[in-house]
Amino acid sequence: MSKIEELIERLCPEGVPHHPLGEVGTFTRGAPFQKRDFTEEGFPAIHYGQIHTFYGPWTATAKSSIPRDLAERIRKAHPGNLIIATTSEDDQAVAKATAWLGDTEVAVSNHIYIYDHSMNPKYVSYFFQSKAFQDQKQRYITGTKVRDISTQSLAKVMIPVPPLEVQHEIVKILDTFTDLEAELEAELEARRAQYEHYRDRLLSFNETPPPADQVGHFE
Repeated sequence: MSKIEELIERLCPEGVPHHPLGEVGTFTRGAPFQKRDFTEEGFPAIHYGQIHTFYGPWTATAKSSIPRDLAERIRKAHPGNLIIATTSEDDQAVAKATAWLGDTEVAVSNHIYIYDHSMNPKYVSYFFQSKAFQDQKQRYITGTKVRDISTQSLAKVMIPVPPLEVQHEIVKILDTFTDLEAELEAELEARRAQYEHYRDRLLSFNETPPPADQVGHFE
């Protein structure tokens, strides 16, 4: 029996309860600001497009900043909140989420929902990546070219809510696999670069033959 199974048997012997996201947290929509508002220094900020292009399942730092006077008028995510991109051109990326693990608040743009909850932030973020979430959200996505999901719809999605001790253990295991995946991707990228280097060397020929003592040798 695994540690997670032992914890579930001890802490929730009748099974893990499932709740709608709207029952175990609240959704708030971000407020408008543009990428042209970014500044070198200022208040930390996340634009919805960056959820798709830059951020992973969680972050403790913001890539961008906006002027502090503008930030005063912008809704903010608190540490532990989930930051959810509401729109995309493909269904898979609709409701892509990042857990905010920074020490301060962070301003978020429109086309973002802030999900405030009391669960393990990484646990919720991992759930938003899961097949269980993807299958449920699909029935609620609307739009043609630009696909979207509403807070009312997200609030209906069911999430398993085991005790926090179980959530922490699940996160610990998934973090290990995430780190391993990153190492494998780095190794693959290094091998790809090596392959491209030798491919280009092997397929590059001088117009005149090289000296006989250099044939078959590479630096």
